[in-house]
Amino acid sequence: MSKFGELIDLNVPVLLDFYADWNDHSTAMHAVLRDVAAALGDKGKVIKIDVDKNKELSQALRVKGLPTLMIYKKGEMVWRQSGEQDANTLIGILSEYL
Repeated sequence: MSKFGELIDLNVPVLLDFYADWNDHSTAMHAVLRDVAAALGDKGKVIKIDVDKNKELSQALRVKGLPTLMIYKKGEMVWRQSGEQDANTLIGILSEYL
């Protein structure tokens, strides 16, 4: 969990995508997240977290539906939503925290 703390304790917004390869909605988000990461550049981070490989973290954060997206800034969760989102919506939300 200490690695997780380092990931989210940044001055830039960090978008976390909790996904599973067996979940169609999760895999559909991969291209969207690439677009979001490209649009953000170094003003933010996009991190994908496989729930099957990170069960403890997923349970601690009560991830139920996939994909679950969260935005952290300076170690605090500022936004969370389950389900697919389009790139423009995510970029708009992230820009509020730049």
